[in-house]
Amino acid sequence: MAALARGERLQIMLTDEELAALDDWRFDKRMPSRASAIRELLKRGLAAEGVVVSGRLHSRDFGVLDAEKKVKNSRTGRREAK
Repeated sequence: MAALARGERLQIMLTDEELAALDDWRFDKRMPSRASAIRELLKRGLAAEGVVVSGRLHSRDFGVLDAEKKVKNSRTGRREAK
């Protein structure tokens, strides 16, 4: 397995309520770890502010309907409308 290019460690302090909210969200979204949940929330928050964070995509990032749309669009060469 290839090593990930995460060279920085970030330590944060959370209240009990913040940690409970994070864990509830994580379990609801079936995230594998707190770290992955925090990365996903950071990515979503940055995207909401117009910052696009590029990175590798994983199979879990796609649903059945999304994959079908992407396959159709790749055949036609057109981008999917948002």
